[in-house]
Amino acid sequence: MSRYLSSGRPPMGWNSYDYYDTAVTEQEVRANAEYMAQNLKEYGWEYIVVDIQWYAHNAGTRRQECQYIPFGQVEIDEYSRLWPCPDRFPSSVGGHGFKPLADYIHGLGLKFGIHIMRGVPRIAAHNKMKIWGTDRTADWISNPYSICSWNPDMYGVNPEAEGAQAYYDSIFQLYAQWGVDFIKCDDICRMDAASAKEEIRMLHEAINKSGRQMVLSLSPGPARLKEAWHYETYANMWRITDDFWDDWNLLKQMFERCEHWQNHVGQGNYPDCDMLPVGMLGKGFGEERQTRFTRDEQITMMSLWCIFRSPLMIGAELTRLDEWTKTLLTNPDVLDLLSDDCKAIQLARDEKHCIWHSSNQKSGTHYLAVFNLLEEEREIVISAGLLKKEDWNGICFTELWTGEMFTNTSKDLVLKVPGHGAKICRYEET
Repeated sequence: MSRYLSSGRPPMGWNSYDYYDTAVTEQEVRANAEYMAQNLKEYGWEYIVVDIQWYAHNAGTRRQECQYIPFGQVEIDEYSRLWPCPDRFPSSVGGHGFKPLADYIHGLGLKFGIHIMRGVPRIAAHNKMKIWGTDRTADWISNPYSICSWNPDMYGVNPEAEGAQAYYDSIFQLYAQWGVDFIKCDDICRMDAASAKEEIRMLHEAINKSGRQMVLSLSPGPARLKEAWHYETYANMWRITDDFWDDWNLLKQMFERCEHWQNHVGQGNYPDCDMLPVGMLGKGFGEERQTRFTRDEQITMMSLWCIFRSPLMIGAELTRLDEWTKTLLTNPDVLDLLSDDCKAIQLARDEKHCIWHSSNQKSGTHYLAVFNLLEEEREIVISAGLLKKEDWNGICFTELWTGEMFTNTSKDLVLKVPGHGAKICRYEET
């Protein structure tokens, strides 16, 4: 696996979870991919990711009782490898797996990703099923005490067991044959299980052996800051939060998380603020709704994710995006902040406001992002001393969300920012 992504920025795409939960179908994935290709691809959006339980029969049918059906029927081959459920992914029938869907998405000029859980299917261990490439069986490599606390499908592997690496190698060889470009591995990032840290390394090794470049994304968070080197060495992105939803308190908490992780953002390595819960959400959860975030809060979220250089994954049903949300997601000046040429740092943060600065190392362009964490509109003073400048007088600014251009006429810069809102000002040094 290449340590660097060819796009020169964090991954940008769509993930099925926030709208469909466990129940997305092939037809729905194709429809969202078509929308992305027609409306978002030119702005850098490229990944289409099928989230959790694509292998599960009857997924979502007992949603009022449980999110994941305990010991439910799964689609699996003789070598303990999960396959797409044919009821929801009909092109997989006949041993094709996800290849027809991946081929279709590649044909649109996009990339294809899937979600997996850490470990080996429990049913494979119970039935002593084979592991490709070894004479060991699934019960031999699995750890029955290593069980995800919120999903019943898998046992963790015993990294020291003969055949354990062969299992991970075998599933990634299969994913490479399917044409998978992105792997989101769950129940691993925050290292709840004793073996999770080693299993991250095993995933990395399996991708390298597969012969196909795949982005490795680790979930859920919060990631352990003390393990930053491990994430940076063996993954491309790792969640710094638990599941992020359309709640202001969760968004406000992200400012502290980004402060802690700001020095670990680099080319091919991206601390992940999680998905963008914009547009229409929640159908698979039995609560279809428009995002609860106000427009100003959505601007705050996009501003922070972009200046921090988090991966961007849209959670909405794309085919139902309104024009305002589409504009939010396709502002080229704001998306420029994601470039690997940009280096960002937090300048100030308290309970009332937060200020970030970013500079493009190649072009010399500078950016100030100013966030109002209070409910009411207010003026925020950005002291020139924050950047060791004598003053802001005579500096020309462009506010990236409105396009407003102005020249500052005082020593300090004063911006009026909406409640829970943000402004990003671009400027050149004189």
